[in-house]
Amino acid sequence: MKTLAPRSRTLVLSLTAVAAVLASGCANMTDAQRSAAIGGGVGALAGAAIGDTRGAAALGAGVGALGGYIWSTQMAQKKAAMEQATAGTGVAVTQTADNQLKLNIPSDISFDTNQSTIKPNLRPILDQFAQGLSSQPNTEIRIVGHTDSTGSDTINNPLSVNRAASARDYLVARGVDGRRIQIDGRGSREPIADNNTDAGRAKNRRIEIYLAERSTAQR
Repeated sequence: MKTLAPRSRTLVLSLTAVAAVLASGCANMTDAQRSAAIGGGVGALAGAAIGDTRGAAALGAGVGALGGYIWSTQMAQKKAAMEQATAGTGVAVTQTADNQLKLNIPSDISFDTNQSTIKPNLRPILDQFAQGLSSQPNTEIRIVGHTDSTGSDTINNPLSVNRAASARDYLVARGVDGRRIQIDGRGSREPIADNNTDAGRAKNRRIEIYLAERSTAQR
């Protein structure tokens, strides 16, 4: 068995001690908040303790990433509000494994075929999404557009970006800071259903909106 160098042994012991202290001091937090606080604290110590070498710096950054996103009370309230606003619309509102709020919005309420103009049914959903974001300055928004596999990449790639851009522009018009919004278009590269059927293609034509809140350690 390989013996750790003195510096490495000190780091491991220090990380263990800090994790224990953070865990005992987070007794009144939710599980998500406790995990984020521990991850952020351990990452900060790792980065400070071993940040003077390339490998150590990478390790410090990796550990710090454990505290990247948190699932706060505000995020839980936002999820409940979006579930209520989208009830019966076919929009899926979920919490991702890394604590992002995700809205999967199908094409039948978002965009007509080969179009990037927002349909009327999408507007109240985006209105609800925009509400309260000005009071959550540490949240980040990402909008990703998707198409089905019909047509070429020359058509689908810009179409998916334009759909994401339309949703962004609508949110900005409702007072959301555009600097907080990232957009991307994936064309037909990330299907979630079978493109050989009408129903599958309809599911693949979609936009996804993500809302994420940074932990204190990452702000």
